[in-house]
Amino acid sequence: MSGLLAGISAAAFLFALEAATTFRVNHPTIIWLLPVAGMAVGWTYLTIGGRSGEGTGLLLDQIHEPTAWVPRRMAPLVATAAVVSHLFGASVGREGTGLQMSGSLADWLGRTLRLGRGERRVLLAASLAGGFGAMFGVPMAGTLFAIEVLVVRPTQGETLRRAGASAGWRNRLAGHHPLARWRALSHLLIPAAFSAVAGNLVVEALLPQAHEQFAPLHPRLAPATLVGLALLGALMGGVAIAFVIATETVQQRLERAVQWAPARSFIGGVVILAGVAMVGRDYLGLSLPLMQQALEGGDISIWAPVLKIAFTSVSLGSGFIGGEVTPLYVIGAAAGGTVGSFLGMDPVLGAAVGYVAVFGAAAKTPLACTVMAVESFGPGAAVPAAIGCFVAYACSGRRGLYPSQRVISGGSVVKRS
Repeated sequence: MSGLLAGISAAAFLFALEAATTFRVNHPTIIWLLPVAGMAVGWTYLTIGGRSGEGTGLLLDQIHEPTAWVPRRMAPLVATAAVVSHLFGASVGREGTGLQMSGSLADWLGRTLRLGRGERRVLLAASLAGGFGAMFGVPMAGTLFAIEVLVVRPTQGETLRRAGASAGWRNRLAGHHPLARWRALSHLLIPAAFSAVAGNLVVEALLPQAHEQFAPLHPRLAPATLVGLALLGALMGGVAIAFVIATETVQQRLERAVQWAPARSFIGGVVILAGVAMVGRDYLGLSLPLMQQALEGGDISIWAPVLKIAFTSVSLGSGFIGGEVTPLYVIGAAAGGTVGSFLGMDPVLGAAVGYVAVFGAAAKTPLACTVMAVESFGPGAAVPAAIGCFVAYACSGRRGLYPSQRVISGGSVVKRS
């Protein structure tokens, strides 16, 4: 059932998102209202949002430590706010919207059915798989994402704090065996898979052209190419760190300087418009044409990923609603294509690996992103993507997109600081 809810909500949102983007492109002057739109979104969340403003982190927290129901208003709020953000040109994504809609609707279902804590955890975890799989058309990756995002292993330099009392299944996660967390979370695998497949099928039935289609990869993996892929992965891990730091910095500095949240979004909108005046409109919204150009081997400026990071970090850090994943796909593809050419590899291969590696490093989900590469680019992408994603993850440090992720350390499950 969570998969059906995820698929229907994702299809409705993707349809509205396409309509909003088309309207903005056909009526370019609408972007000059972006600061006002940002203020309206900020005011709405301030006045009626409640805990909905905690976003995807709230879903992860409720899976680990159920304390209160996810607000029912989260689904319509995040969907409306994300469409408004895209309509007026904010550089945000769509994954956060999909996950939050799916999680809110799933928890509403759990409340209606009066599910217990254990059943509610399973339903919420399945909703993550359904939301991700439906939004991007990658059900296998969505299944693994829902499990892998819950608990990650610490990377070098990780600083941690204890997350409080742990339920039994969380204690089992902390076992010293390398596969302990997967064994403890294995009961989520089948529900997550059903949800992800169902959500994807619903979107494909309602919106057959909703998901991007990519040409399959058939790379020649010479030793020099493998070394280049490892170097590319390390650089993509650095790109992921840069994105997370930039977004956190914008958010923290604005929060210190401006107390009223709607004013922060207004300021962010003004900064974005200043950026448009200087470099143009290519970095507004999802920026899918830039990603497609990179994945087709087109010539991409080295400044393109830097500018997309700047536009997206200002948009998200100032309070516009959407997500980080699609911008990270764009940033990764643009950076990977450029760096791949510099390293002497096919720019299409570099773009495809960057497409998944930057997000895998930022979200701490390298396995899910490797599988996503196979679903997107065919079996030939498996080895390059695995090298790029796992090296990027290893080089990505402690910062990530989801501070609510738990980390296995010293026999305990702890929360990122």
